[in-house]
Amino acid sequence: MLLKVKSLKFVAGRPVAIISRRTARALSVYVGERIRLKNRKEMLAIVDISKGILKENEIALSQEILDEMKISEGYAVEVNAAPRPKSAEHILEKLDGKELDYQSLHEIAQDIVNNALTEAEIAYFISGMYIHGMTERETVALTKAMVSTGKSMKIKNAIDKHSIGGVAGNRTTPIVVSICSSTGLVIPKSSSRAITSAAGTADVMECFSRVEFSVQDIKRIIHKANACLVWGGALNLAPADDKIIQVERILGLDPEAQLLASILSKKISIGAKYVLVDIPYGKSAKVEKAHAVLLAKKFEKIGSILGLKIKTILTDGSQPIGRGVGPILEARDVYSVLAQKSDRPLDLEKKSLLLASLILEMMRKTKKGKGLEMARDILESKKALAQFKNIIEAQGGTLKNIENKLKPARFSHTFTSQKSGIVKEISSKKIASIAFSVGCPADKAAGLLLHVHDGFRVKKGDPLVTLYAETREKLGFAKDSFTKLNPVLIK
Repeated sequence: MLLKVKSLKFVAGRPVAIISRRTARALSVYVGERIRLKNRKEMLAIVDISKGILKENEIALSQEILDEMKISEGYAVEVNAAPRPKSAEHILEKLDGKELDYQSLHEIAQDIVNNALTEAEIAYFISGMYIHGMTERETVALTKAMVSTGKSMKIKNAIDKHSIGGVAGNRTTPIVVSICSSTGLVIPKSSSRAITSAAGTADVMECFSRVEFSVQDIKRIIHKANACLVWGGALNLAPADDKIIQVERILGLDPEAQLLASILSKKISIGAKYVLVDIPYGKSAKVEKAHAVLLAKKFEKIGSILGLKIKTILTDGSQPIGRGVGPILEARDVYSVLAQKSDRPLDLEKKSLLLASLILEMMRKTKKGKGLEMARDILESKKALAQFKNIIEAQGGTLKNIENKLKPARFSHTFTSQKSGIVKEISSKKIASIAFSVGCPADKAAGLLLHVHDGFRVKKGDPLVTLYAETREKLGFAKDSFTKLNPVLIK
């Protein structure tokens, strides 16, 4: 069937084609199913159906399709129903608890990249991994499949650092990268945006500079600054992982096998050979300590099979790290540590120094046991701040007038303690939930400022947490959420 493109100027985040009800009946397709589009190029799209907007001979295409196929309004496209891909059968096998081989996982990854699978089918794949887990062999195969269906960068002697996340704040990466790359180490750090947290490293770095670059741009930045701090989603490195993460965000799930494959595929794709993996554990972290120990062993073993030299560290994730939660508030914490301000969050500094020391020792920049001293010297001498400035400027940003750029949102409310006592618990999960309600991570200036941590002694009326929001309505939602969840326990 030949249809004429009508422009509705919409962005869907994935290839979506809108057709009339009559056209859908003629093609025998329903909402959420696939159609194949053909002009000079072929592409699969997910069907949506309109009433009264389009004529029977018209089709509206999302901007993603128009850009990829290089067509615009008035163009004619051939449209046919697309058969269900074979990979969907493999997803059902995983839901049944069967072990999948490399070929099956490669087909799934390739179809995810090509948009041949719907969000519902990807959700079933994630659910299958979550319910049944994956064997070591499957995890290795999934990692390889993710790498082979995307681009790769060949950067010699590259080092990387990654946290499995789950702890509010915890913005150690910009500090660690600045310390270590100031010694000449090459750290092409690609990071994610928020999945289950109020901000990802990429969201925070966007407060300082651009984070979306091409592979060639990344190589230029690394040549100038030894390092980069960018968003991995723009590089098409292991793109199947990025699309799975988008659905994980909706589901609120992060299966262990996918977590392993996600992290390791990105490291392989960017060319890293040496990787430090931070595994926070604790009551409100992603994993408890016993699970963290097992996960560390899996990272090291699977990494070894894939040719990576992995070092893992288990860290305390029982409470938020730093004071800020949300892109700009976390960026303020990062800058205050690098600038060695008197009111900097010392817990964030301490953890960053520990992680940096392990990398410096692993890469033999200093003797074993001397890494902490070296890292502290670099930080206190402001060499790390100078290196961070180099990275930011190489990425098109600037630290000029930074205090004004990092101002929190205009509407705020401070919750105070209703009694005197000792802070016994601050839940990262509850803090993250409140941060979402206040507008994070989309509203970069929104978030939470923590005035206390576990073990702090407070008096009645002392400030506990300040909420920041872009609108009064969002502040109201967050206040209700805070009252309901009660994330700070005082006894």
